[in-house]
Amino acid sequence: MTAEDFVRAHTIVATAPLVPEIRLHLASEITPIWQASEEWLKARNIEPPFWAFAWPGGQATARLLLDEPARVAGKRVLDFAAGCGIAAIAAARSGAAMVEAAEIDPLALAAVRLNAALAGVTVATPEGDVVGSPCRWDVILAGDVCYEAPMTAHILPWLRAMAASGAEVLLADPGRAYLPREGLAPISRHAVPTTLELEDRTLREVTLFRLLP
Repeated sequence: MTAEDFVRAHTIVATAPLVPEIRLHLASEITPIWQASEEWLKARNIEPPFWAFAWPGGQATARLLLDEPARVAGKRVLDFAAGCGIAAIAAARSGAAMVEAAEIDPLALAAVRLNAALAGVTVATPEGDVVGSPCRWDVILAGDVCYEAPMTAHILPWLRAMAASGAEVLLADPGRAYLPREGLAPISRHAVPTTLELEDRTLREVTLFRLLP
C-alpha cells in the first residue's frame, strides 16, 4: 500500500470548522487511524498521524491568508511542519508564487499532495528535515509547533535565523506550553472550534505572531 493509498483508506473528505473553503482528507475519529498507523510507525519510524487532523494553528493561519491574501500573493512560501497542508493550500489559493510544505512524515507529505489536488493547487513536498537549510522563502508559516520541549528547541533557533535572513515568519499558537515568552509580535487572534478527542476543550484561542529575529 502506498502512502497515498493509506491516506485515502483511512480518511474521509471533510472541511475544518474555521476554513470551510478547503476540503481535506481527514480522520473522522482519532483511535482507528492511530491504530491503523502503528504498522507504518514500526516499519518506517515515522510520527503519529498528526496529519489526519486540521489543528487549530493551521486553521487560524489558513483563515488569515484567505482573508488577507496580500500577505503571501506573489511570494515564496514555506508551510513548516505542515500536517494536512491546510495553510499551504490557503497560501496557494491566495496567490503565492511558490509554496512548499515541509514534513518529516511521508504520510503527511502524501496527505498534503492529495489535499492540494482536491483544492486544485500546486504545493511542492520536498522530503527530509528543512531545519538548517538556508533561507529561500519570503514567508514561513509555522502552526502549532511549540507543543514539546525538544521540538521547540530544535526548530526555534532556525526559525529566528530565517527571520533574521529577511523572511516573515508567522507563528500560530493555541496556548501550547513551550511557546517562547519573548520575540513575538501579535498579528491576529482566532477562536477555533475543536474536539475533546484532540484537545482539553471545545474551543481554542489561537494567536498569530510575527517571530522576531
